[in-house]
Amino acid sequence: MSPRILCAGIGNVFFSDDGFGVAVANRLARMPVPDCVQVEDYGIRGVHLAYELCEGYDALVLIDAMPMGDEPPGTLVILEPDAPPPAAHGDDDDVVPVMDAHTMSPLVVLTTLANLGGSVDRILVVGCQPATIEEGMGLSEPVAAAVDRAIEMVSELLTELVGDLLTDACQPAGRETRT
Repeated sequence: MSPRILCAGIGNVFFSDDGFGVAVANRLARMPVPDCVQVEDYGIRGVHLAYELCEGYDALVLIDAMPMGDEPPGTLVILEPDAPPPAAHGDDDDVVPVMDAHTMSPLVVLTTLANLGGSVDRILVVGCQPATIEEGMGLSEPVAAAVDRAIEMVSELLTELVGDLLTDACQPAGRETRT
C-alpha cells in the first residue's frame, strides 16, 4: 500500500498575507509531485479539510501564515506539532475549539479530525511571518518574496516524507530496524 500525503494551503486571501498558504499551494499544484501526494488549496474550509483527512493520510503538510513574534515578515519556519487528542465527551472541563465557517485554525481542524475518529501520523507546518493580516488582497512584498523559498521547503519535505513512508512500508512487521 503506497503512502498518502496531503499538502494543504490554508488562509484567507481577503486578509493580505493570510493568503500565503493559498498562494504556495496554488503554485505547487501546477508542479509535478509524487503520485502519493495531493496538493490542495483549502483556504478557510476547515470542515472540508477535516473530512478529507478522515479519508486516511499518513502525513499532512500545512502551509500557513503564522505570527512568530518579532521575526521579520517573510521569515519561514517548519514546525512538527503533536496532534491533539480527541475530546473526552461528557467532561465539563473539555474545551473544544469552535469551528467557524469563515476562519481556518489548524488546531480546530486537527481537533475536529480527532473528534471524527480520524488521525494523521505525521503533521508538518510550513509557516511564514506575515507583515499584515488586515483586510486587503495580495501578499505584502516580503511575504510574496518568501513564496519561492516556501515552495522549495515544501518540495524538500515531500521528498523526505515519501522516502520515509516508503521505507517504513517496506519494513517487515515485528522486526527491529537499526541504522
